[in-house]
Amino acid sequence: MQAVNIRQLKNNPSQALRTAHEDDMVVVMNRDTPTALIVDLEKLGLPNVGAVRELLAISLFKEGSISAGTAARMAGKTLSEMLTLLSNMGIPLTPTNHDEVADDMATAREWLKQH
Repeated sequence: MQAVNIRQLKNNPSQALRTAHEDDMVVVMNRDTPTALIVDLEKLGLPNVGAVRELLAISLFKEGSISAGTAARMAGKTLSEMLTLLSNMGIPLTPTNHDEVADDMATAREWLKQH
């Protein structure tokens, strides 16, 4: 296990990831206080790392942090498989801001009236 401070992490994040891969984990320090851990998923000893990656991908997509394509790659699935999985779980494939949906519907109605 090694420690890096915030500045080191900001300047060279790939080094922290390599270290986590080689040494199991890296402790991120903020003013001499441990703040976070960077852990190599493969070294956690989980029975099914693939399932963990899939659940992380779903969660990150649901929160809008990553795209469906990134989620698919992260989960080791094709885009089609990921979209089907998300849909089956009832997770919207597009952002659902109700104000934007109402505006889109109004625009569509106006367009239909003109055509």
